Amino acid sequence: MKRTMLLVSHALELGGAERSLIGFLEALDESKWEIDLFLLRQEGELMDAIPDKVHLLPQKAAYTVLAHPMKATLKEGHVLLTMARLYGKTAAAIYDHKHNYRDSDVNLEYSHKYTSPFMPRIQPQKEYDLAVSFLTPHYIVTKKVNAKKKIAWIHTDYSQVQIDILSETKMWKAYDYIASISEAVTKEFLKKFPTLKNRMILIKNILPEQLIKRQAESFSVEKEMNASGIKILSIGRFCYAKNFDNVPDICRQIRQNGLEVTWYLIGFGKNEKQIRKRICEMGMKQYVKILGKKENPYPYIRACDVYVQPSRYEGNCVAVREAQMLGKPVIITGYPTAESQLRNGIDGIIVPLENRACGEKISEILREPKRLEKLVQECRKKDYSNRQEINKIECICRG
Repeated sequence: MKRTMLLVSHALELGGAERSLIGFLEALDESKWEIDLFLLRQEGELMDAIPDKVHLLPQKAAYTVLAHPMKATLKEGHVLLTMARLYGKTAAAIYDHKHNYRDSDVNLEYSHKYTSPFMPRIQPQKEYDLAVSFLTPHYIVTKKVNAKKKIAWIHTDYSQVQIDILSETKMWKAYDYIASISEAVTKEFLKKFPTLKNRMILIKNILPEQLIKRQAESFSVEKEMNASGIKILSIGRFCYAKNFDNVPDICRQIRQNGLEVTWYLIGFGKNEKQIRKRICEMGMKQYVKILGKKENPYPYIRACDVYVQPSRYEGNCVAVREAQMLGKPVIITGYPTAESQLRNGIDGIIVPLENRACGEKISEILREPKRLEKLVQECRKKDYSNRQEINKIECICRG
């Protein structure tokens, strides 16, 4: 008899966590699992990547309130939910001011915390064997789903986020298990939530390897990535964590060291204006090029010479794994969880985060083609899909 599983996530826009969700769904054995997926919003470029074996539950209008402007949700008739969200926003602003937070995640957490009591239940007549909350905040699965066991996922480095620890502790404690994507992520998470140690389980990001390799061959990007010299690529949301605002300065330094490079950026987000401004300030309009949002980034990875992840912090960057999977030399900055991302000097290289030192080290590496080729050869030896991680889900249900 098949077990039943429900996965809950926000949407399926282009992002590392969303791509790892697709990998997770692909890895599940349909002979063992009856799989339901509930998305708060049925939006995003990866909607078509949902495997056929997965049953996508109908969207519930109330849950879209969490992502839409409050003026719009009032017009839609969601008065109570909008008021709850406004209360959460006000409470978060007070908390941030009291703790001198400037870029916190408290508002996001509170928006789910205070609206969830008024949300409709998901499949109220059904009890699942396992329910998975894939992206924080994790209030919906605990309050609106019937399941014998529940898992919540961590996808970020908690040393780098500003949160309400007391409030989040209560949120996480409602779960039987907390799945962390790396040992480093677990370590930083437990510094803030030491009482949750016994609930932790390591489940690395699962990537859809065959889909990635197939999509990498699906079209040519020669017209978009047509610069001469070395082509560097970075992928990610245009946000503080990814550090793309410093790419123009780093690129300028590499070129000043006599190397002909062009640095391409794939992504989208609120920091795009800042990045474009920095490109102009550094005089890098010809050499740092924003390609924008790409539904399929893999032909661009295939076309680059080197993949660089210049982040300030990461949980476990999916794009880095995908570049390694496609046999590209990878360079990452020394963010706090970097050493859990790759084997430094073997299948990738960690460089300093500070701009000048970063530029110098990348320049040094780019001058050594044999060193880059060794990274490529090592990447080709390893399975980066982590498909075997799905076995841990079986163990949870048997335990």
